Amino acid sequence: MRDLKFEQKHSLSRLEAADQLTALAAALREGGDAELDVGPGRLSLRIPDDLHSEVEVEIGNGEIELEIELKWPTTPARTASSQAVAGTEEAPRRRKSAPAKPRRSSTRSTTAKRTATKTP
Repeated sequence: MRDLKFEQKHSLSRLEAADQLTALAAALREGGDAELDVGPGRLSLRIPDDLHSEVEVEIGNGEIELEIELKWPTTPARTASSQAVAGTEEAPRRRKSAPAKPRRSSTRSTTAKRTATKTP
């Protein structure tokens, strides 16, 4: 099920179609929040910098059908740098371990072994 669907079908002149496309082009150029006049109301959309587009042309039954489709996610995409930052923030904190005990020097035991070996 879709969150929202708006569809409007009506006849219009070539100039009216150009005006609609011009308004859409201006909204795309500006990005951010865009408002488009659609019939008796206004459609407000948040338009991101990156979009996916699809153009489809069908010719048949004495008609030409041109579909221009633009898609983008409803939530902003996370960039690699924001994922890296988020990953460090969300990483579980490690416990601090107790400081390591100092290692004993092995020179004492080595000296004792040498002395024991040199005894005549």
